Amino acid sequence: MNGTPDTTAGPSAPSAEGGATMGGASGGRRRFWSPRRVPAGLLALVALVIAGAFLYDIAAVRAHRPGMSWRHDLARQLAERQLDDVWVLTGAAVAAALGLWLLVLALTPGLRSVLTMRRVHPDVRAGLDRDAAATVLRDRALEVAGVQAVRVAVKRRRTDVRAVSHFRDLDDVREDLTAVLEGAIRGLGLARPSPLTLRVRRPGRKGR
Repeated sequence: MNGTPDTTAGPSAPSAEGGATMGGASGGRRRFWSPRRVPAGLLALVALVIAGAFLYDIAAVRAHRPGMSWRHDLARQLAERQLDDVWVLTGAAVAAALGLWLLVLALTPGLRSVLTMRRVHPDVRAGLDRDAAATVLRDRALEVAGVQAVRVAVKRRRTDVRAVSHFRDLDDVREDLTAVLEGAIRGLGLARPSPLTLRVRRPGRKGR
C-alpha cells in the first residue's frame, strides 16, 4: 500500500450554474475592511505629543519665556548637517518607511481571515472565518468512506485539501471527495468560492 502513487485532482472551477448561484446577482464581493485601531491610535498619540510640544513651545515664546532647548538644538542640527549626512539619511529612510507602511494600511482592506459571503439582503453583509470554513469542509470530508485523515486550508485563491485513505481505491475516494467538497463549498454561501485542489494518498508506514 505504501508504493501506491498519490492521486491528485487539479483546480476544479465551479460550474456556470453553481457560480451564478453562489456569486449572487447583487455582487457584494468586496472584502471587509479592518478598522486598524492600534495603528490609528499610535499615530494619533504621536501626533498629539508632537503637536502638544510645539504648542507649549509657542506659548512659552509668546509669554516672553525662553523656548525649549530641544527646538534650538534641532534647528541648529538642521542648519549644520549636510544632506548626505548619515543621520539625515537614516531619519529620511525611517520617515519614508513609516509613510509607506501607513499608505499600505490605508489602501489595503486587511481582515484576510474573513471570507465575504454572498449578499442575500442588500442591507446585510456577512463574513465567514477561514478556520470555520476549513472545519466544515474537514468534517464533511471525514464522512466519506475510506478517508482516514484530512487537512484543509481555505485560501483566497483556492481550497487545498490533503486526504489520507486507508482503504478503497484512491480514484473512487477522490471522486467521492470531489463531489462532497464541491457541494460543501457551494453550501458555504461564499461570494467568491475558491476552486478545489484535492490530493488523496495512502498512509505512511506509521499511519501518516
